[in-house]
Amino acid sequence: MYRFLLTPRWLGLFVLALAAATVMVLLGNWQLDRYHGRTAVNERIDAGLRMDPVPLREALPAPSGGPGTVGAPPTQERTFTRVTVTGRYDTDNVILVRGRTVDSRVGFEVVTPLVLADGTAVLVDRGWIPPAPGGALAQPDVPPAPAGDVTVEGRVHASESGDAKVSRRDGRVESRRVSVPQLAGELPYPVHGGYVLLDEQTPAADPVFRAVSIGHANNWQNLGYVVQWWIFAAMTLVGYGWIARREARRLAGVVDERPRDRAADSDTPAAT
Repeated sequence: MYRFLLTPRWLGLFVLALAAATVMVLLGNWQLDRYHGRTAVNERIDAGLRMDPVPLREALPAPSGGPGTVGAPPTQERTFTRVTVTGRYDTDNVILVRGRTVDSRVGFEVVTPLVLADGTAVLVDRGWIPPAPGGALAQPDVPPAPAGDVTVEGRVHASESGDAKVSRRDGRVESRRVSVPQLAGELPYPVHGGYVLLDEQTPAADPVFRAVSIGHANNWQNLGYVVQWWIFAAMTLVGYGWIARREARRLAGVVDERPRDRAADSDTPAAT
């Protein structure tokens, strides 16, 4: 009854269906890996919020080169670790990161190097502020950083990638990304390979700053894609089986009987 499945046409259809289902399963597995990866990132973000701060050196290695060089980046396990560090802000090299959005408003994140006792520095993202009147790119009025020793508490963040062109405007460094390697080239000391998102500092930060939050990755979307691809794979194989069964019944001369419409029969006039 199903001998026709061994014909070249049906063998080709089977190989095509099997290949399509295999690709869909692999796409589902890829999305499953992304789900696990994003879940791990979210867990590290949450753990960083709950943990007690540790010294910066436990999460971020010190740079060992000369001025303008960058230390090793934080490991995945140490990214988002809550740290504490004491130093002095370098107010001559304030960095404005433009095009940053908070509550649908475009403004700047203010990043300032914190110079440590050993002469190295770590970049500290002090928070978000709105632009000056005149447009989203108008340089803001940045509150001065505290003078003298400052103790910072915050979370370690890896250097950002993407378009990181660095320029100077009105004495301030500007960029669209917190790309530590590019920014370090503008600074007169070695710089740690990650930066710190400020949570608290002593003396206290100016209230005009809005703390920069770390958004959670949408891992549930990836899980939805996993289910979607695997369902598509199953439907492909089931669809092939359904088509094959229908062809087998056609070749066998089997006609599906449909239920009669009694209402239609009752409307048919009786023969006289």
